Amino acid sequence: MKKKIIIIGGGITGLSTAYFLEEQSKASGIPVDCILIESNERFGGKIITDRINDFVIEGGPDSFLSKKPWGLALCRKLGLTDRIIQTNPTHKEIYLLSDGKLQKFPVGMNLMVPNRITPFLFTSFVSASGKFRMGLDLFIPRKNDTADESIGSFVRRRFGEEAVTRFADPIMATIYAGDVERLSLNATFPQFAGAEQKFGSLIWGGWMGRWDTHLAKKNTTAPAPKDNNTLFVTLEEGLSALITALQEKITSVQLMAKQQVLSVSPHGGGFKVGLQGEHILADAVIITTDTKTAARFIQPWDQPLSAQLASIQYVSTATVSLGFKRNDVTHPLNGFGYVIPRSERKTILATTWSSTKFNGRAHTNDVLIRSFIGGASQEALVDLPDDELISRVLEELRPILGIVGMPTVSRVFKWKKANPQYHVGHLAKVETIEKESSNHPGLFLTGAAYKGIGIPDCIQQGWETANKALEYLRR
Repeated sequence: MKKKIIIIGGGITGLSTAYFLEEQSKASGIPVDCILIESNERFGGKIITDRINDFVIEGGPDSFLSKKPWGLALCRKLGLTDRIIQTNPTHKEIYLLSDGKLQKFPVGMNLMVPNRITPFLFTSFVSASGKFRMGLDLFIPRKNDTADESIGSFVRRRFGEEAVTRFADPIMATIYAGDVERLSLNATFPQFAGAEQKFGSLIWGGWMGRWDTHLAKKNTTAPAPKDNNTLFVTLEEGLSALITALQEKITSVQLMAKQQVLSVSPHGGGFKVGLQGEHILADAVIITTDTKTAARFIQPWDQPLSAQLASIQYVSTATVSLGFKRNDVTHPLNGFGYVIPRSERKTILATTWSSTKFNGRAHTNDVLIRSFIGGASQEALVDLPDDELISRVLEELRPILGIVGMPTVSRVFKWKKANPQYHVGHLAKVETIEKESSNHPGLFLTGAAYKGIGIPDCIQQGWETANKALEYLRR
């Protein structure tokens, strides 16, 4: 007799879970009747690609890390390997805005850790006193305990205040849309804490070449990516091709769009999922939505677990993509883009030169520029009308990039309360959530809010959750 599983949420985590459930069900011989329910009319969550004329515009992420193997491994399974494209091998510089002007990010910087001494000493982006203070990392003793702390606290302790304002704050605002003084070191970049404990100095650890800033943890379960991939990769048609491929490959799982789940409740050793006008009974339920939605489902029958879920905070962001004729932008756009420290007091957090970063994002006579808005420090900006956001972004881009014409294409994507914040103590909170949810056999909580926000992280969580669900049904 087939067991029934309901997956709630059709983003990358939900679709990955459905894909691996189908794959592992066939391999293990455990028959499963699975339904994936998505409230929106499309699947993919924040992964969405628009094609306007020859512009390929990403609304959410524009790429994923190749060094976390789960993204590439899934692309290989889906037959997408020949459609993977690399970042520009020639123009790969990153810039920082300082006093209204772009300066190259010092070569050899591993986020905020200077791994090459000469470029760091000669950069004008950091003052002489700032460089001296950052160099003291070589002599400052390691912390005596492994208690979690904010990234701001950690960087300030190891490298000083200027490293926080110049490097840590704008970089973390771009990656996590968060406040560097609240983001958890252990939940976001535990390798920094590990390097301090192992080497004492992060600079020394970097020189030793013994740790990798880009990997939060080693993973040997998924096949390792090929060495010739650039750090970030994407798909020729845009990342929505990954979502389309998943939908096409999932054949035995029923995919239901535009269906609002109204309630989830324990029922007769399983669960009852309420939709508009009907209920579905299931042996197991996998909730991949944001934690606020999960908390609402769970609140009537487990208030402590609901409260833990609701306590994970989210912030709002937006992306503004503008296409121009190449002749209307005088800057060479010879890099991936730039990040902006808060001290610059700009609307924009960061800007990506999309048509330089990846080939095929615009016609050769055009350029595509994407800017990021909002985050923990400027959430209110996301509520502005689209035309006002476009106007503000254009006003800030003009003097920096030498834009003399008007955009031929503009596209705004808004993500209201869609970016989970890994605040100090996040890992302990997730551990508590896992412990409390285990009191409800057959209930599984997974997604970007728990153990990684990137596409490979979400795919990995989908694989792990599918395994756990099948093992539960087998027992």
